[in-house]
Amino acid sequence: MAEQLKDLADDRALLGRTSTAERVSDILRSRIAEGYFPPGTRLSEDSIGGALGVSRNTLREAFRLLTHERLLVHELNRGVFVRVLTVEDVEDIYRTRRLVECAVVRGLGEPPYDLDGLAGAVEEGRRAAREGDWKGVGTANIHFHRELVALAGSERTAELMRSVFAELRLAFHVVDEPQRLHEPYIARNVAILQALQDGDREQAESLLAGYLDDSLERVVEVYRRRVGDDG
Repeated sequence: MAEQLKDLADDRALLGRTSTAERVSDILRSRIAEGYFPPGTRLSEDSIGGALGVSRNTLREAFRLLTHERLLVHELNRGVFVRVLTVEDVEDIYRTRRLVECAVVRGLGEPPYDLDGLAGAVEEGRRAAREGDWKGVGTANIHFHRELVALAGSERTAELMRSVFAELRLAFHVVDEPQRLHEPYIARNVAILQALQDGDREQAESLLAGYLDDSLERVVEVYRRRVGDDG
């Protein structure tokens, strides 16, 4: 925890002069998604508030916002913890992803599309794989899907999926088999990108739907075993 708090203290500069609960929640959301605070971790008000240099009230409001996003859970007389998802949570996350991401691709207008963000995420994943950084591959994979959602040009959709992707990372941290989890999808991201570069929305949506179905099956298989082992 000491190392995490040191890194968190480095984030104080991101708060600027007007420390708000929203900015604090943005920082904590990113740190949770990156695995600095794994699922089941108790978040200390004193330690985190001290590291970020914010008041207890500001921090509590940030905790409340993240609890509303289902990233944290408040347990009476115990404190605030990073949420441990259920298998049903994971299935619902993928259901939401399929509904939203496939609809984004289906709703694209006429090509060409602005695919620089997607292409950058593909290259980020390839580079991480070459370096054997499989958690980095997972991060690049999330970036790919975030960029795909951004093609909709909708701030509301992007905000919705930002929370969904952060929840998804909670599941990835429990599975903790990053190479097995993420390696197969590097090539599949390339195939989706190629279909969009070719202007073939129907093929891109079909590839994406199959991708999400296979990913759900793979994640739930391991997640159910891990959660069961811990229970």
